[in-house]
Amino acid sequence: MEINVKKMKYFLILKLMLVSKIAMSQIMLPAYQGVVAKIPAIVTPAFACGTSTITDVDGNVYNTVSIGTQCWMASNLRVTKYNDGTLIPLDNSGGSTGDGSTETWTARTSGALTVYAHSNGNLITYGYLYNWYAATDFREICPTGWHVPSDAEWTTLTTFLGGLSVAGGKMKSTGTTYWTSPNTSADNSSGFAALPGGVRFHGANGLFDYIKRFARFGSTTMYSSTVAYFRQLDFDDINVTQGTCGKACGQSVRCLRD
Repeated sequence: MEINVKKMKYFLILKLMLVSKIAMSQIMLPAYQGVVAKIPAIVTPAFACGTSTITDVDGNVYNTVSIGTQCWMASNLRVTKYNDGTLIPLDNSGGSTGDGSTETWTARTSGALTVYAHSNGNLITYGYLYNWYAATDFREICPTGWHVPSDAEWTTLTTFLGGLSVAGGKMKSTGTTYWTSPNTSADNSSGFAALPGGVRFHGANGLFDYIKRFARFGSTTMYSSTVAYFRQLDFDDINVTQGTCGKACGQSVRCLRD
């Protein structure tokens, strides 16, 4: 009888220990789960136009500027690849004037870029000149979330700045370091900081011209099957010109946020 009592006490103690262990696990599990739930997630800072920068697939970093309802890149594009990593062909034909006997630039019907006078100094200051085919390629030359503007989007910009007759002065970078004197009425009050990278023509053997005199920017909008719109700012005027050039024209590119 004494043995049975001892056995009963023994089994009772084991049972109490098991119940206690189960109870403790039920208490501790929710507490552990609560700690996991409180681990903070990694949050990407929100993009703020004017203070945030953007980076292209080559790693080039660009400042941004907010103008009206739009967010613009604040310097000329200098990317060498489409967004899928494919190289945009570089055309270095024609020597420093661009006047090449083979006219390879003017004969192009697909995307290409060039450097004014094939000068690295011009590339550093003014970026590449892109033809219309590169600007509209489905692989895209602007960083993800950005695009080459249409003619209508250029109109939105110039209208906000007071119209074509006065917007140029508000968009041009100031001084004559990069512009030919007098750089009329340039105050850059918009923050756009236009730089005069010149143009490589679609005809005339692909000649380079007007660096430091014209800031010419391409658009995606066609005027005809062979010609597209551009916007141009001049060194000796306050206005912005809406014009057209053949699709093989090499022009600066500014990207606009989607």
